[in-house]
Amino acid sequence: MEKITRQLETKAIKVVLFGPESTGKTTLSRQLSEHYNAPWVPEFAREFLQSKYDATKEVCTYEDLIPIAQGQMRLENEAVKKAALTGAGLVICDTDLLETSVYSAVYFGGKIDPVLQEAVANNTYDLYLLTYIDTPWEPDDLRDKPNERQELFEVFESKLVENSLPFITLKGDKETRFATAKARIDDLLRIHAL
Repeated sequence: MEKITRQLETKAIKVVLFGPESTGKTTLSRQLSEHYNAPWVPEFAREFLQSKYDATKEVCTYEDLIPIAQGQMRLENEAVKKAALTGAGLVICDTDLLETSVYSAVYFGGKIDPVLQEAVANNTYDLYLLTYIDTPWEPDDLRDKPNERQELFEVFESKLVENSLPFITLKGDKETRFATAKARIDDLLRIHAL
């Protein structure tokens, strides 16, 4: 059975962008990373699945999910190591394994690999930034649910609530979302510094 690399412990605050496709997660996570000069963890699945699609015109399969989770944790752990070396008090993640598990359930009839479920249960983050669907849907080779955005948002929100995870919902234009996220992160950094 394949293993997913364990999440490294860190003193840095870890913030995750979380939500349905085409809701501005990558744009905002990069913006926050640049603003705070914090390590940024990109979405491994995006590059992995785009490369697969370019080579074969095939989309994500259930068998892709563990390699995606392994790649995501590798990128996150590299960012955590960088934060430790540079003294950064913050790591910004474009996604996490909970998001991977949500998509697994949505696309594969509720099926989630137990290895992925265990990794999700063992990972911790300080804040989830749940991105609402009030951004324009932008089609690409991988996105395929423009008419199910509200339903997907509710699934993402319910996962945060049922797991009692710390989150705020981001709505509005890019400037409003950034200001809301920044205010909450600034609060966390102040508390963390005490």
